[in-house]
Amino acid sequence: MTEQNAENQDEDTPANEAEQPSPLRSVHTSNFPDLLTALKCSLVVSTYQAGRLILLRADNGKINTHFRSFNKPMGVAVTNDRISIGTAAEILEFRNIPAAASRVDENRPPDACYLPRSVHFTGDIQIHEMDWGQGVDHTGKLNPKLKDLWFINTRFSCLCNIHRDYSFVPRWRPRFVSALAPQDRCHLNGLCVIDGIPRYVTTLGESDEPEGWRSNKATGGIIIDLSTDEIILRGLSMPHSPRWHQGRLWVLNSGDGGIGIVDQAAGKYEQVAVLPGFTRGFGIRDRFAFVGLSQVRESAIFSGIKIAQKPEEERWSGVAVVDLSSGEPVAWLRFEDAVQEVFAVSVLPNLLWPDLINDNSEMINLSYVLPDESLSEVPDEIRSKS
Repeated sequence: MTEQNAENQDEDTPANEAEQPSPLRSVHTSNFPDLLTALKCSLVVSTYQAGRLILLRADNGKINTHFRSFNKPMGVAVTNDRISIGTAAEILEFRNIPAAASRVDENRPPDACYLPRSVHFTGDIQIHEMDWGQGVDHTGKLNPKLKDLWFINTRFSCLCNIHRDYSFVPRWRPRFVSALAPQDRCHLNGLCVIDGIPRYVTTLGESDEPEGWRSNKATGGIIIDLSTDEIILRGLSMPHSPRWHQGRLWVLNSGDGGIGIVDQAAGKYEQVAVLPGFTRGFGIRDRFAFVGLSQVRESAIFSGIKIAQKPEEERWSGVAVVDLSSGEPVAWLRFEDAVQEVFAVSVLPNLLWPDLINDNSEMINLSYVLPDESLSEVPDEIRSKS
């Protein structure tokens, strides 16, 4: 594999700085674009540290890194037609509007065009991982006929849904957390939804004290099975991003830079690969895992963990691709300057050149999405067709 520069598309760079090296520059292995093309997918990456959502797209042998600015974007949830983003104090939902694609670029219209549809204000709750799943009906039970967004509320140590009348609706919290308080008691962070049902979560500690997880973060991480409310694994180092794939539970042992499998019968973590960064953010397509890497600085949050003890030049920020069948890293993209931490990595299947519009006010203001039954009343000459 050879290394080459990525093509950055940074809409935030002022014109008088256009000739300067982009602080958002990156490099990648030459096989990364071909891999995305072969898998028929693109990636959505969030970095709250740099305040960006990034679309990674194959572009004639290079990776196009397409940046959009948000206020501390963290959790990302994707479906076939929408992208939801958890930010500093709100959750934003974008819907794919195919008819708007030609207005983005007539010469190369995106194969998906995500426009803003709604915003829900949660307050500063430190939203972490999110996913779509079954909704809760009026009896308090999951209903497969309903669909709802599930998100980790780290500040209040609970798993939540959205409700239009409230900041959030708490649905579950670890049984060792005795109160609903904005104290980040265990640093609940990762979420795994299986067949629409929230099933596994990760926390950085088994604590009921305000920020009590910090005292044992190097080895205090746990995984909880929501179906039994039991801890199924202890001894992890700042774990994140539990995922279910091909009948096995995968997790990122972030403090060690690890990715591995959970042997639930034995209550053990089986390491599959070690990567050059704090592993956080995890998307899977076929047998390939796209894993987020953060450089992490020696600080109160990250002190004492194995990955932070490595020389800074050996800690990367970017995305690594791991072949899950062999455990071998096969490709990577590395950010070189401004992007030092990655939070979420999600796969957009069957989309090679998507776009998300959040800063083009004219396009947003003049794009009207109506029910099908109303479109017949709109004159043909002003109606866009997908």
